[in-house]
Amino acid sequence: MGKVKLPYYVVKHGRGYWQPTKAMRAFGFHPVVCGLDGPAAWAKAEAFNRKWQLARRGLEATSTESWPKGSLGEAFLRLRRTGEWARMEPRTREDWERGQKALEPVFGTVAPSTVSFEHIDLFYARWLERKGVSEAYRAIKHWRRLWVKMAAMGYCVAGADPSKGLRRLTPSPRSQTWREGEAVRLVKQAIRSRYHGLACIIAVAWDTQFSPVDVRTLTASHLFDMEGRLVFHGVQRAKTDKPALGTVSRRVERLIRTYLATLGAEPLPDAPLFRHRQGAAYSKDTLGDDFRTVREIAFPGDQRRLMDMRRSGAFEAAAGGVDPNALAAKMANTINRSHDLQRTYQPVSLAAVKMADEARKVGRRRMRETE
Repeated sequence: MGKVKLPYYVVKHGRGYWQPTKAMRAFGFHPVVCGLDGPAAWAKAEAFNRKWQLARRGLEATSTESWPKGSLGEAFLRLRRTGEWARMEPRTREDWERGQKALEPVFGTVAPSTVSFEHIDLFYARWLERKGVSEAYRAIKHWRRLWVKMAAMGYCVAGADPSKGLRRLTPSPRSQTWREGEAVRLVKQAIRSRYHGLACIIAVAWDTQFSPVDVRTLTASHLFDMEGRLVFHGVQRAKTDKPALGTVSRRVERLIRTYLATLGAEPLPDAPLFRHRQGAAYSKDTLGDDFRTVREIAFPGDQRRLMDMRRSGAFEAAAGGVDPNALAAKMANTINRSHDLQRTYQPVSLAAVKMADEARKVGRRRMRETE
């Protein structure tokens, strides 16, 4: 079979890999396992090359190609070409782009300084009616942070944001939880539906109490054998940037090892471990889409989310009488806020994480007894 030369495509031990540069990774592109070197792998690599070319053209486009001069759309396009944008975490960029999708159809072609309080008030009212409290809240949140950037670029005046006159409705805190048996059903349904990467993500999210973004961005460099158990070590939480240590049960460990064996090659150290059915790393949107598909099969009409598993573990541990320090170590946050300074100067402790795991088991038994 003749060799082909494709940008960013390399062959190792007979398997093809698409390896974006560091600059490309800063814009959300990750290494991709293309499969056995051959036409199918070449086609997959070429597909990702096309995606990159489209993204690059969008980044390099001038304002006159897409948006009127001085418009909100032009301002956002300029922002995406800055080092400020490149330094944002992928999850943060995703959130900005999501917010921009709400604003651009209404305000994309107009100058920010021409938007009045009446305009933004009408937009908020319509978005509230169409999308609900949470999405309307997020849209105005994005407007306000974008206004700061636009003011810095000279599109508007920093202290003249018309949205400051709005009184937003605050979304109610989420309180939904999953039970262990329900998590198991989701994992099994994902496997039956051939969402093998998603099955691992659900199982790992349940055991580790990591957030969805922390699980989907786990790499081979995070995998360690510690005291005879598979753990995820060296994880920096995307939301708080605090170090986290993830422990999993034996059955989840077997699930992960089985999944990795099906990849046919050792994952690259900095490549996301768990992938969707097309072989690419999960994004926030693709993970949400696949989870909703599996959830609808397993629990028709259910509206709980993958993120609710993190809260579920905390409920179990609390029912098991967990020490706040152990739970904080498990969740890598400030749930034990009175001891926050102490934790800041102490490393993540495997013993503390195991204490939280044991408390979850006790709490799980107690919760079953009350059903």
